[in-house]
Amino acid sequence: MNHSESTRNFFEDVYDVVRLIPKGRVTSYGAIAAYLGSRGSSRMVGWAMNAAHGQKPPVPAHRVVNRNGLLTGKHHFETPTKMEELLKKEGVIVEKEAVKEFKKLFWDPSAELL
Repeated sequence: MNHSESTRNFFEDVYDVVRLIPKGRVTSYGAIAAYLGSRGSSRMVGWAMNAAHGQKPPVPAHRVVNRNGLLTGKHHFETPTKMEELLKKEGVIVEKEAVKEFKKLFWDPSAELL
């Protein structure tokens, strides 16, 4: 398997996990990386989210935030406010670019997908 194939497979694995995040919940790049057995690959998960637009079935990339609940990926949406708008539609409150009640809404794939 060459490097681009392994990257594509990793991205597909990331997309499969992100599609399982329930509406109104959020997770972090690091939690997805850890679940996939690649704890140091948070940045790669971010790259996957940046490339997720237009995937079929759709990938709810707006539900993936940084470890502090910040909407660090917002610049990769159609508009800078789109990520927040999508979260708010699902009942997630965002204040000052961060998910309010992040710990309560946090969805950990390592715990949830046993």
